[in-house]
Amino acid sequence: MFRLEPRPQASRWWSYGSPLLALAVTVLIGIALFAALGKDPVRGLQVFFWEPIRSQYALGELMVKATPLLLIALGLAVCFRSNVWNIGAEGQFVIGAVVAGGVALLADKATGPWIVPAILLAGVLGGMAWAGLTALLRDRFNANEILVSLMLVYVATLVLGYLVYGPWKDPMGYNFPQTKTFEKVTQIPRLMQGSRVNIGLLLALAGAGALWVFLFRTRAGFAQQVGGLAPAAARYAGFSSRRALWTALLVSGGAAGLAGALEVAGPIGQLTPYVPAGYGFAAIIVAFVGRLHPVGMVFSAILMSMFYIGGELAQSRMGLPKSLTGVFQGLLLFTLLACDTLIAFRVRWAGNRNISTGGQ
Repeated sequence: MFRLEPRPQASRWWSYGSPLLALAVTVLIGIALFAALGKDPVRGLQVFFWEPIRSQYALGELMVKATPLLLIALGLAVCFRSNVWNIGAEGQFVIGAVVAGGVALLADKATGPWIVPAILLAGVLGGMAWAGLTALLRDRFNANEILVSLMLVYVATLVLGYLVYGPWKDPMGYNFPQTKTFEKVTQIPRLMQGSRVNIGLLLALAGAGALWVFLFRTRAGFAQQVGGLAPAAARYAGFSSRRALWTALLVSGGAAGLAGALEVAGPIGQLTPYVPAGYGFAAIIVAFVGRLHPVGMVFSAILMSMFYIGGELAQSRMGLPKSLTGVFQGLLLFTLLACDTLIAFRVRWAGNRNISTGGQ
């Protein structure tokens, strides 16, 4: 019989080993799942973990998916390290896309390339404004940021739906709920010919570097984390917990809004009801699998984008349901939570003698 024994201090090794073990357990459960569905497990694993990297084009598509996941996760990491639970990044992503799309719709044949920075800035400001609503309600009325940010996701989706079904609907779009295709000048510059990868990837990697410097090499980053985790200690040290709240949510909202702007002015090229792709929720898993560390989140964003692409390929090539992507995402999160137990506890074998003694 096994029992859990508390460790004298948290295991540094398992804090990094736990995500790897969680991934291994997820793969094993995935094999059993494929077998239960009557599919070849080897083919299933190939679709999820080999097909997304088998060619230069596939790697490009992997980076296209990983870019918004990484951007949003970086912002969420600031929130979670500050003990601010922003669950509404999906709504901030959508509003960032809506505001950026509104700027893109202003472009015409005579518009210059200055429109691209304007689109990205609009997305950032839109996401910050949407996250600012959560910050305001938490700051002034002590509203629960989990519920407020989550409910604002549905409001953001309704705003998007109203616009694409109403005033922004393309009159030449055969009654489809979508805006007109944005002018070519609004397209986010791509990094290479024949690939959809754009400068958003560079922005995401630069954001990871900037976050590392901010969190671990600046006094402001230290104050940010202390202000959220220990408000009393922060006040004693002269740090503002209120500032930590606003900074965390505005940074997180701005990152999600930037991801939304890059998405609609990049791969999508217009506003449609399908802009909400679940990136804001998946990025929560990316953040925690990456241990809220910028480097770790780079790798976990790539892994999560594999799940997105693998789910799409499994649907088209193996006849599996689209929901399989969400299943793998959920499995990874739950196995991570289970494996994290090893950080604070060690597994011990309790022999028969200990069992019998405990029963007396």
